[in-house]
Amino acid sequence: MRLATYLFICVDLSLALFEAPALFPLPFVATALAEVICLAAFSARLVHFAKVTAQMVFWKDTKNICIMVTIVVTLIDLIVYGSLEAFHVHSVRWTRALRPVFLINFPESRQVRSQVTFCLPRSAGGLKTAEGAPYFTNILEIAFELYVLVTTANNPDVMMPAYNFNWWYSLYFITYIIINTYIFMSVFLAVVYNNYRKHLKNEIRKLAYLKRHKMIEAFDILKVKVGTEFVVKEATWKQLAKAVAPDISSSHLELLLRISDEGQQGFVDKTNFLRLADLLNIQVVTVNLRRHPLEAWVPRVYQCSLSLLVQRVVRHRAFVWAYDVIILINAIFIALDEKHPFISYAEWLFLALYIVEILLKLYTYEPRAYFGRKQFWNWFDTLIIIAALVATVANATVQSARKYNSRQILDIVLILRILRLLRVIISIERFRVIVTTLINIGPTMLTFGGLVFVVYYAFAVIGMEMFHGKIQFFDPNSTSPDALVCGNPALKGSAFARDRYCKNNFNDLASSFVVLMELTVVNQCLPLLAGGFALVTHQAAKLYFILFHIVVVILIVNIFIAFILEAFFVAYSLGKSEIETAIEKKIQELGVGIQEEDVEDWKLIRNTGARDSAFSGSDGDHRIKASEGLYFRIASKKYRTVDALLQRMFESEIASSDEGPSLEEILNFSPSDIYPKNPNFENSA
Repeated sequence: MRLATYLFICVDLSLALFEAPALFPLPFVATALAEVICLAAFSARLVHFAKVTAQMVFWKDTKNICIMVTIVVTLIDLIVYGSLEAFHVHSVRWTRALRPVFLINFPESRQVRSQVTFCLPRSAGGLKTAEGAPYFTNILEIAFELYVLVTTANNPDVMMPAYNFNWWYSLYFITYIIINTYIFMSVFLAVVYNNYRKHLKNEIRKLAYLKRHKMIEAFDILKVKVGTEFVVKEATWKQLAKAVAPDISSSHLELLLRISDEGQQGFVDKTNFLRLADLLNIQVVTVNLRRHPLEAWVPRVYQCSLSLLVQRVVRHRAFVWAYDVIILINAIFIALDEKHPFISYAEWLFLALYIVEILLKLYTYEPRAYFGRKQFWNWFDTLIIIAALVATVANATVQSARKYNSRQILDIVLILRILRLLRVIISIERFRVIVTTLINIGPTMLTFGGLVFVVYYAFAVIGMEMFHGKIQFFDPNSTSPDALVCGNPALKGSAFARDRYCKNNFNDLASSFVVLMELTVVNQCLPLLAGGFALVTHQAAKLYFILFHIVVVILIVNIFIAFILEAFFVAYSLGKSEIETAIEKKIQELGVGIQEEDVEDWKLIRNTGARDSAFSGSDGDHRIKASEGLYFRIASKKYRTVDALLQRMFESEIASSDEGPSLEEILNFSPSDIYPKNPNFENSA
């Protein structure tokens, strides 16, 4: 159902490519039929959602009402537009701008919708410009120029006529920039960030209480009475865990049972049962110890005192630091004149040192683990060194054979040398946090991309209705007089025509998206583009560009900055959760634990052949057979998604004994509910 919903949403949104003004024109009947089919699919999805949702909850949800209203008005608009077209009367398909409503209001698009809902903040006459145009004579023009000044895109151009006339006029513009650009915009960012965090807390609080509510319902269904308390039998608990996570290995399942049934009494009490969802969400990696091949082939040589000394040196942190220093020295040599014989010979020395480093690591660490699936930097180092060696040898061969340097090969060698500097960046802790945060925000970038697409689409459709055909693009080799004014005499002598911005138009959806992207970057695009389209229509058209800038650049970009700030705070401050700590403690108690830093020594890899290994032993400690070499560890924290980290951070503020309000109250949470009903949230806020 989710896939089908997204498919019809994509089809509905893509219709703008085929409707006039079209990039790929199709008859109105074809696009109208496709839209009717999409609306029918949306209606069916809404009916299906109503069937599985409580009637009271369904009709109180404004998203459902919004979808129904949009479907109805779109059908009315289709009928009216089609009827007028039948009599050759052109009208405006105004409901096309409402199509993104389906993307942000269906349950499948909760993340995109959440970005939209929480973003609302509480929130000299007679002079002429250098081109001879009147300066600050029209109130609309003044308001537009001052708004653009907030972005600094027209600074100092907008100030220069007044500044040239009198020095004191500069104080007006300086004061304006300080108040609006630096103070007001900073306060606006703070307001957006505060609302972002408040909304996020409320969403996570709702999800946390909902999860506990469902887990309590599950416990009430499965519970049996043992003595004076209600519990879930071990066999039932295992059956449930297997049903929820069918791919879980028996050894992993047994480990989680040992955590839930601390006294090994054959049942799980209510408190531990409610943690099952969290236990299953924490990735526990099964690893298998492997010996180095040299240890099996020549054990005496590999275990001799000299060999062990070499291995200790390679594993020591100082070995990494030493090679970081070598890379930095190499970077200095890269900047020097490589035609000098000393510099040329030094490069061979650096290559030799890098090759020795790789060989020593392969001697110390198990090769299959060293080149494992997730050992990106090991692959990166090795491939860079091999490529640099091949390129350097090729360059030396060309020099000796033809008595000249191959510029292309020299450029490749230079690039490969510089790429080694990335290794130094990763070895520094502070840089690693930055890289980790960038990796974490990757999935969420898609969410913000969806939000930007929704806004772009709506503004593109509106822009096509307002500005279609007003500006035309001509081939650069065209000799037509209209090419100099972009097909519109109103642009004669304007900066828009002079700078040949004719291709920046709203004649189709693709061109509209390009224009909106240029406006997002701001720079000088905002005053120049807005000025051009205002000349061919009306000065009021500038309001369209101001509105786009407010929504995208000021609002959405500030939301994204707020998200980045929260991601960095989480990356720096968040430690292990209570559940993770309990799992690690039990792993160590059972004697089957391995630390993450040991895994980073490249001696351990994910075990794929021991999925069905089980805890065994007659002494009751449930240890894994030592002969199997099977160990556990919590999966690395480096690549968690920001969504998961934020959820855990805010969820930890709710006491474990707090079962929350009723289901009806949970579903009707509002942002204002956070503080009065939950002191923990009030204190943290």
